[in-house]
Amino acid sequence: MNLDAYIRDIPDFPKPGIMFKDITPLLGNAAALRASISSLSEPYACQSIDAIVGIESRGFIFGAAVAHELNKGFIPIRKPGKLPADVLSVSYALEYGEDTVEIHRDALTAGQSVVIMDDVLATGGTMAAACELVEKTGADVVGLAFLVELGFLEGRAKLGDHTIHSVLTY
Repeated sequence: MNLDAYIRDIPDFPKPGIMFKDITPLLGNAAALRASISSLSEPYACQSIDAIVGIESRGFIFGAAVAHELNKGFIPIRKPGKLPADVLSVSYALEYGEDTVEIHRDALTAGQSVVIMDDVLATGGTMAAACELVEKTGADVVGLAFLVELGFLEGRAKLGDHTIHSVLTY
């Protein structure tokens, strides 16, 4: 299936000069959504992993569906103040300031193998922070997966030697 046909370009969003890749048409089409989940799941079907971690918010959509497909647990990484129990936090730089991501301190244990998912790999900052956060729990990041990778932004460069799987690359 040509998943690219379900990704809509929105010029000048969220600011002038940006060509936004809108995945909502893909989410709204059952066959395209099913195909994207299959494509995200496939590299991990025969791998020994313990959980799928998803980054708020669209990483929840794909991460939870892949966790279901692979019969694994799903662990959310959230923005500050959204998780009710004791958390670990990592802050990271953005082009316009700073942001923070959090995970429950007891969500993962040392030695667990996890794949972290998000919808888009752009500059890599959020995923790099998510990797650092998961590693603080003692778990091992064995893969990073994205529906879309914006290769021209060179986000891979911030992700070290982690194995990366992207379904679509622009």
